[in-house]
Amino acid sequence: MDTNTITEPPEFIEIDNEKIATRHRSGNNPDVFWLGGYRSNMLGTKAHAVDEWTKKKNISYTRHDYSGHGESTGNYFEGTISKWLAQSLTVFRRYAKNNRQILIGSSLGGWIALRMVKELNKQPPFPIAGLLLIAPAPDFTKELIEPRLTEADKEQLKTKGYFEEKSPYFETNIWQKETLEDGEKNNLVLTPNFDPNCPVHIIYGLKDDAVPMKLIDKLVSVLPKERVVKTIINDGDHQLSRPEVIFNIP
Repeated sequence: MDTNTITEPPEFIEIDNEKIATRHRSGNNPDVFWLGGYRSNMLGTKAHAVDEWTKKKNISYTRHDYSGHGESTGNYFEGTISKWLAQSLTVFRRYAKNNRQILIGSSLGGWIALRMVKELNKQPPFPIAGLLLIAPAPDFTKELIEPRLTEADKEQLKTKGYFEEKSPYFETNIWQKETLEDGEKNNLVLTPNFDPNCPVHIIYGLKDDAVPMKLIDKLVSVLPKERVVKTIINDGDHQLSRPEVIFNIP
């Protein structure tokens, strides 16, 4: 994961005994709120590109690192979707000023963005102007991880409470039983008639080796047709971090 140099230190918000690193720049609305991917951070290429774009447009921009990610405290493998969702909502409510909000979610951040809008729509003080989902991975604990569990993985989950697997992006990933169970019990969004009550733009690369097209199609199928736009990047991979891709994302 590329990390861009930045001079100003983050502000830390304490949430459930973790210090969550945040960066916020005030500007005009609509406000933009960034949600990064699994084991990514807010200084990555895409988050930085959005920072540069919002700066040029004088648009308010907020980003943060989940616990166990980037400059925040904690261990990534102790995180759950519920924990990262709660952290994201706390940061969001800290900086949102009742302006129109655009949530941009990358990979895991796409799932968090969908969960956020579901929660925010219960008591809507913040008008969500839209969601931009970049290679989103909704419900990935159920849809992507559980189907590939081997008997050895299942035995590790049973005896150790976690299992380890190789990753194309990191040496290993550690998945806790709690993380998998929390994803399925508390946070599924690929459910019939899920209406985020705002436009949704999905960006997907055909060379994505982490999120299959069938998961994107499943997401599109549960959303109101009139609200969804899907853009396909023919030579785009999962990260979609090449400059020529990033700067052509609407």
